[in-house]
This record gives sequence, structure tokens and C-alpha cells, in this order.
Amino acid sequence: MSYSDKSKPIDILLVEDNPGDIRLTQEAFKDGKIKNELNVVMDGEEALLYLKKDGKYNTVSTPDIILLDLNLPKMDGREVLTEIKEDKELRCIPVIILTTSSAENDVLSTYLHHANCYIVKPVDFNQFITVIRTIENFWLTIVRLPEKN
Repeated sequence: MSYSDKSKPIDILLVEDNPGDIRLTQEAFKDGKIKNELNVVMDGEEALLYLKKDGKYNTVSTPDIILLDLNLPKMDGREVLTEIKEDKELRCIPVIILTTSSAENDVLSTYLHHANCYIVKPVDFNQFITVIRTIENFWLTIVRLPEKN
């Protein structure tokens, strides 16, 4: 799907357990240039239920892009990433790792499991907003994403 047509909202799934980071991400996208639908789940198990449209998520739209934290309750982001990329229905969805971890083993491991990019969350408020807007500018404006089925 080409996003030069700004009339179609872009579905983003944010998998994040920190309420402060959720709020900042929502604000940054709300003030952005692109219409989007930002959906949030707060743990790895919930992310997979959402992506597989299981239970209460049976009517959700498949996301165009996933922002995934690594350090999540119940099932961590590494496990979620592995499941996404092993699922033939989900593997084409770009997964952006957005985490506080700058550990080299996390960076390497996520790329080995086919993450599309790895971003370390800045601690500074303004830098965090800049990172989210940069994600929006690159992934939602420049990059061509696959069409949904």
C-alpha cells in the first residue's frame, strides 16, 4: 500500500508496558502529519492475541506497522518478534524495536529474528518525541508498506 494517499489511516500497533511512553507516543503521533490509528497492548501475550485476532480482538484491523518494546510482562518482545516472523500471515508486517536496551546482544538477536529496525528510546522527553516523529516520517511517509490482505 502506498501511503501517498493520506486519506487512509495507517494502523500502528504499539506493544509497550510503560504508561509514560505510551502517552508520549500517542501525543507525538497525534501531532504528526499522517492520519493513523494507534492501538496499544501492554504485554507480549496480548500482542499475539491482537495480531492473531483472537478473542476480544476478532474485529481489529491488521496493523501496517508494529512498534515493539523488548522488556514486556508475560511474554517478552524477543519472543513476540520470533512468533511474528515465523507466522506466514504476520511476517511481512514491519516490526520496529523501540526499547531502552542498548545491549549489543539484544540488537544482534532481534536482527537475527528479522526485526526491521532497532531504536533505543531516549530518556529525554524532547528526544523521545523527535524519535517518534522520525519513525513517522520515515516509516509512514517514505517507505512503501505491503498492502493488507
